[in-house]
Amino acid sequence: MNDSACELLDEYLARARSGERAALASLVRAHQRSVYSLALRMLGTRDLAEDLTQDVFMQLNDNLGSIESSRHLGFWLRQVTTNRAIDQLRRRARVQLTSLDEEQELFCAEEGADPLLQRHLRALLSDLSPQARAVLLLRYQEDLDPIDIARALDMPINTVKSHLKRSLDTMREKVGAHAGCEDQST
Repeated sequence: MNDSACELLDEYLARARSGERAALASLVRAHQRSVYSLALRMLGTRDLAEDLTQDVFMQLNDNLGSIESSRHLGFWLRQVTTNRAIDQLRRRARVQLTSLDEEQELFCAEEGADPLLQRHLRALLSDLSPQARAVLLLRYQEDLDPIDIARALDMPINTVKSHLKRSLDTMREKVGAHAGCEDQST
């Protein structure tokens, strides 16, 4: 985020803390895509992600006084989103994925991406524990470094590194096994 965008968001934050609803709406608009995207990838379904996104922004409204800056706001939103998603996943046995047709725009960032591989990767991600899934998404979707992930999830840095290594190794192994199955069928 560039300095002028941060200054504008800091201004919205100050105005929202003083009760201006339009400023809060501007903050929500500025962050809703990233919160929704993280929630969707954590939970796997559009409905749950929409509900979680709404809950996160309602919680933001209640906690505006504790947000120090626009940078802190981004950190706070990622932390609350991942923690609430982990809690939801712990309460549920397994998340049902939506059909590829409904989500292809969100998951195929590149033109010509392989939709079957994308589906397989989403399934592999959903097989991970909620904490491991949060670590991977914060690292590769939100581009946070392991230290920031550890702070966001209140987790030791070595645990974050361990989740990253084990999860990636497991996913690589399963993708390799999947590719091997396809090669044998042709």
